[in-house]
Amino acid sequence: MRAVIQRVTQARVEVEGEIAGQIEGGLLVFLSVGQGDTEADVQYMADKLVNLRIFADENDKMNLSVRDVGGAILMISQFTLHGDCRKGRRPGFDQAAEPKIARRLYERTVELVRQQQIRCETGVFAAHMHVSSLNDGPVTFLLDSSRLF
Repeated sequence: MRAVIQRVTQARVEVEGEIAGQIEGGLLVFLSVGQGDTEADVQYMADKLVNLRIFADENDKMNLSVRDVGGAILMISQFTLHGDCRKGRRPGFDQAAEPKIARRLYERTVELVRQQQIRCETGVFAAHMHVSSLNDGPVTFLLDSSRLF
């Protein structure tokens, strides 16, 4: 699994002109499921999202997690994070999981985050979405459950 994580003061996602998910303060997470990802990848990603210390403490050090600050997560499925742009001019998506598997693992990640008492809003899987956010910092990180980066 791969994720782009942004610390935000607000974020929302719209589908067909309707707000599907919205948060005030927390993390905007773009999540992609890859070929071969398993429950272990889901558990790794959910734990990282909830416990990654990227919010400032009283000394302005990144020392607090989304849990610590009482923040929320807006999680958006984004298979393009597994796009391969190394050859040619059009990305290849062979590394992305098939939609049925990707949906199951994406929804399981959301479920595990919610089980940890974190409010987790979502977009609509496989829909065309408009995502807007106000990045705080800016603070943006990349995660890969295979620890490639």
